[in-house]
Amino acid sequence: MKTDITDLKNKLDLMIPSPRCELIYHHDYELLIAVMLSAQCTDKRVNEVTSKLFQKYSLKDLSNIDLHILEKEIHSLGSYTKKALYLKEIAGRLLNDYDGHVPQDRDYLESLPGVGHKTANVVLSELYNVPTMAVDTHVTRVANRLNLVKTADVKKIEKKLMKLFAKEEYNKVNHQLLLLGRYTCTAKNPKCATCLINCPNKNTDN
Repeated sequence: MKTDITDLKNKLDLMIPSPRCELIYHHDYELLIAVMLSAQCTDKRVNEVTSKLFQKYSLKDLSNIDLHILEKEIHSLGSYTKKALYLKEIAGRLLNDYDGHVPQDRDYLESLPGVGHKTANVVLSELYNVPTMAVDTHVTRVANRLNLVKTADVKKIEKKLMKLFAKEEYNKVNHQLLLLGRYTCTAKNPKCATCLINCPNKNTDN
């Protein structure tokens, strides 16, 4: 059983009419750093860490900070030693290459440490409204449960979703699928009974 795309979009609009990025940022570099830090970590935890981090340190401060101090600042995040190295180098490169700004340049973004294809998609979408499909664990789970795809390969999922939806819909639908997976179509005990979507794998006992 395939999911009807038009019906899916209508139901997503009813459930999540105004999707938005839940990472809190006030400067473009803050978003880039926050997305990098969010790997294997919740946005809520990242926001708790970055709200204090960005109040205490400027981008220049972060490029010069002692790694041990930075590790202490972000120690509640997973892989904090590795992320501290990434963060410091990102700060330095942005300052040296673009005067502290995040460019609309995928190749450059993906050349930064800790910044892969998915992170670049999120940043380009959020900062520059570039149509992208950022595939994380939530999008992967939802796309498979809805039978939109039958694979865990993020590149294949991205390509398939880009075929199923119009280009101008990418960013909105991407956010909606992510938020659906985060709050409703959860990995454990999905809230199927409250979900409006006609999911082929729906379990109304939950």
